Amino acid sequence: MIYSIVAIGDPVLKTKAKNLAPDLPAAELQQLIADMFETMYYAHGVGLAAPQIGKGVRLFVMDSGPMVEVDEEDREEGEVPEPPVKRAFLNPVMVSETGEEWGFEEGCLSIPGVRELVSRPADIVLRYEDEHRQVHEEAFSGMAARIIQHEYDHLEGILFTDKLSAFKKQLLKGKLARISKGEVKHDYRMKFAGEGKRR
Repeated sequence: MIYSIVAIGDPVLKTKAKNLAPDLPAAELQQLIADMFETMYYAHGVGLAAPQIGKGVRLFVMDSGPMVEVDEEDREEGEVPEPPVKRAFLNPVMVSETGEEWGFEEGCLSIPGVRELVSRPADIVLRYEDEHRQVHEEAFSGMAARIIQHEYDHLEGILFTDKLSAFKKQLLKGKLARISKGEVKHDYRMKFAGEGKRR
C-alpha cells in the first residue's frame, strides 16, 4: 500500500513520536514496514519516517543505496566505498553524534522543491530494534549517518528547515506556507494540512 506523504504544516510533523508498542502484532508491523518501503521508493526517497505518513510512532525506513551511488562519483582514487544501508529502525535512540560536521544539501519528501545546506556530525551511534524486535547498538558514518539523523529528527518533531539560519528561514517562509496549502508541484501522493485531501 502506498501512503500519501504528509506535507509541512501538519502537526504530526512537529510532534515527538511515541514508541511502538511491544505487543504490536508482528504481521501488522511487517505490513507497515513493507508499506513504508513501498511508499518511499514510489516517492523516490532514501528515507521515510512514520510521521511523514501521519503515524506518530518511532519508526523509519531507509535505503542509502541511491545516495551512495551519487557519492561514488566524487570519491577519490583508493577511497573505500561506503556500503549501502537498507533497513527499518524501530524505537531508535541516538546514543552519540561525534566527528567533524559536514554540510550537504538536504531535501525532504514532506517539503517538495526545497533543498538547503545542512551541517551534521559525521559519525553516530544508534540503539534501535530491527523488524524482528531485536535490539542493536550500531555505529554509522558518512551518508548513512546523515540519512539516519534526518529521519531521527522527524521522530523528534524536527524538520531539516528548523536547522537553517534565521535569515534562511525568513527567506523560505512564504514558500513553506504555500507548500503547506498544496501550492507546489509534486510527483507522488501528498496530504496537506487543513484540507483533508490527498493529491
